Amino acid sequence: MIPNDFDFLRRVSLIDEQGERKVRMAYLAVIASHQVNGVSALHSALMVESIFADFARLYPDRFTNVTNGVTPRRWLALANPDLSHLIDKTIGQTWRSNLNELVELKAHADYPLFVAEFRAAKLANKKRLAMYVARTLGGVINPNALFDVQVKRIHEYKRQLLNVLHVITRYNQILAEPDKKWQPRVVIFAGKAASAYHMAKLIIQLINDIGIKINNDERIADRLKVVFLPNYSVSLAEMIIPAADLSEQISTAGTEASGTGNMKFALNGALTIGTLDGANVEMQDAIGGDNMFIFGNTSEEVSALRRDGYNPRSIYENNKALRDTLNMLASGFFSPSEPERYRVIFDTLVNWGDHYQLLADFEAYVAMQAKVDALFAKPDLWARKAILNVAAMGHFSSDRTIQEYADRIWHTRAVKL
Repeated sequence: MIPNDFDFLRRVSLIDEQGERKVRMAYLAVIASHQVNGVSALHSALMVESIFADFARLYPDRFTNVTNGVTPRRWLALANPDLSHLIDKTIGQTWRSNLNELVELKAHADYPLFVAEFRAAKLANKKRLAMYVARTLGGVINPNALFDVQVKRIHEYKRQLLNVLHVITRYNQILAEPDKKWQPRVVIFAGKAASAYHMAKLIIQLINDIGIKINNDERIADRLKVVFLPNYSVSLAEMIIPAADLSEQISTAGTEASGTGNMKFALNGALTIGTLDGANVEMQDAIGGDNMFIFGNTSEEVSALRRDGYNPRSIYENNKALRDTLNMLASGFFSPSEPERYRVIFDTLVNWGDHYQLLADFEAYVAMQAKVDALFAKPDLWARKAILNVAAMGHFSSDRTIQEYADRIWHTRAVKL
């Protein structure tokens, strides 16, 4: 098809000849498939433009996009009965099989009674989670605080570490300005690490060490708490997600294929702080940028930094808040019995290239978190934006996803019962 282009043939070969010969399994999957789906608009485009660009030339009709979705029966009706009851009495019950009907909630976002009941449903979920934390961990968290939640598989590209850097920075800020009126915040993590993924396990250990330090610092009191919930599972997610005020979807732009946690959180009335990555892009189109907290470099800007040269140490040296935060990791502040425990995290971010560009997005992330605080201090306005998130989630139903698969990929018709 492309004769005499031996470089092209080398690039699309199923065998990688560089160094030890090995099978390129992703290429084999592309060749063996009749359709290749990137599961979000951004990732599907990136496949064609970069990862599988040569195969897209060979098979231009093979690449498609069907964005992921979540089932409203489990992730709203079952997981969040208080909010579901409110929706039922407001617009009826058929949204369970036609999630697009949630758009009708938009008309109620300015009704004081509806807003009050919406807020009451959220508070009930937060109290339920607070009781679980008390029973499981023995800790006390305030349901009236902002519940800032990041629950997902622990991985460097998902950037739990960026969240951690903000937590430490916030801790330092509270200590520096103890008389300032700080928005109380509970930062909640959960997720599992692959058995051999040392860095992921180290991140979990770091979160727990930070929690021990901050949660027992009487100077901080209720203004900041850190919780890592063990044994993450679907059942636990069904409790955490309805209780979240803020959904952390902060992966390096261009690395998250889609994500469905972002959809589950928004469906349950959490506002998203995130990068333009995965399905966050399509969620922003549906929800509106004014109803999300989008920050950081785009996938194009991430690629440009990698291509043109990225110097994380320069960022470290020129941002005092970041420098103080990272020095606390390197010095063993959170691990006094083993001062070198987190030195590898410092080196990974400062000296070894910061592959997922946490430091590049740090300043924008911290600034956006300040905007989160300011909005949460206006509870009715926060609730209005949360309601608009719920109302905009119709497109992200798994019913739509499966129907698109049936129509465009499987070419099959529904069986009528």
